[in-house]
Amino acid sequence: MAKCKKAPKKFDEINVIPFIDIMLVLLVMVLTTATFIKQGVIPVALPEAKATDKKDVKKEITVYVNAKGEMYFEKEKVDLKTLESKLSTISKDQTVILRSDKESRFQDFVSVMDILKRLGHEQLYIVTKK
Repeated sequence: MAKCKKAPKKFDEINVIPFIDIMLVLLVMVLTTATFIKQGVIPVALPEAKATDKKDVKKEITVYVNAKGEMYFEKEKVDLKTLESKLSTISKDQTVILRSDKESRFQDFVSVMDILKRLGHEQLYIVTKK
């Protein structure tokens, strides 16, 4: 009796478990090394400051002043008079965040600060980048 060699076994399907393991490791590496930065809706180039005090704010109102001098209350474009009327409707304890472009006129910044002081808002944060 002669022994005959068996034909090599054919693969009917591909084992994808090692591929899934590698993809999960890559996903974990990307998620741990990626930086997620909260940015405002209106693009402004923030000025820099050496001394910073980062606070966790819960519900806040954001006022933007861009480089062209345009002002926004949240996402809505407003003028000074409309900004004052909108700020007068919110509580004095409400936190107001001011994001002013470093290229904007200083007068625009002072005008917004003047409105906030006149209305008695003391919970004010001025956003800068470190």
